[in-house]
Amino acid sequence: MTTSHSVAVITGASSGIGAVYAERFAARGYSLLLVARREERLRELAAKLESLYGISVQTLPADLASDEGISVVEDALHSTEGLKVLVNNAGTAHLAAFTAGNAELHEADITLNITALTRLSLVALTRFQAQNSGTIINIASVVSLHAIAGSAVYSGTKGYVLNFTRGLQQEIAGSNVRIQAVLPAVTATEIWDVSGVSMDHLAPDSIMTAENMVDAALAGLDQGEEVTVPPLHDLALWEAYESARLGIFDASRTGVPAPRYQKQ
Repeated sequence: MTTSHSVAVITGASSGIGAVYAERFAARGYSLLLVARREERLRELAAKLESLYGISVQTLPADLASDEGISVVEDALHSTEGLKVLVNNAGTAHLAAFTAGNAELHEADITLNITALTRLSLVALTRFQAQNSGTIINIASVVSLHAIAGSAVYSGTKGYVLNFTRGLQQEIAGSNVRIQAVLPAVTATEIWDVSGVSMDHLAPDSIMTAENMVDAALAGLDQGEEVTVPPLHDLALWEAYESARLGIFDASRTGVPAPRYQKQ
């Protein structure tokens, strides 16, 4: 439990994963700044959480797929007293062949999933490093590990989120700042309403509730995990993946082309 003087900022907070994070941080005693496009939903959630937990909740309607919306939230992060947590949850997915979308659609997805997250992280991390405390939670996806047909842009953006987070983790090593990447798989949220893929076409036993996803992610955070994959039961798979990934990187640190690329 913390005090009401500590503030958690959560983007994409009007429903799904973001709304659950809001409830969980409220239960931990944080005051909240909730960011999303849908102002009415934000106000409803704010009233509910203030009533249930006796904490202060501010709402900020903003479209993080636009430069104007990102700037509004950057300003809020600069001015929010007691800022301790940023949950970069806002994101979108359009799951279809790359050429089925247009440039404007892809650019909007990239702006929301990458540009907004990067710019908000910059403001928050600058403050957190100055005070040597604070937590950033970046919501990536298991498709940051493996792209499938129809997910090229979405997988690409989530791959950025994972590697961006890894880079920041190296930069803040040894400090009291925490940065976590969360990699959900199929989660029951409203993102499917805009994705072009109906949840009805997904195997029911592959779908995790937003509540279970967030609770698992927060358990991982509390356990000190840098990368949390809520539905991954066999931790040995992750350890093998990490070992192979780092092994490839280390083995590539040579100026000599591999024999298979050299003339015989």
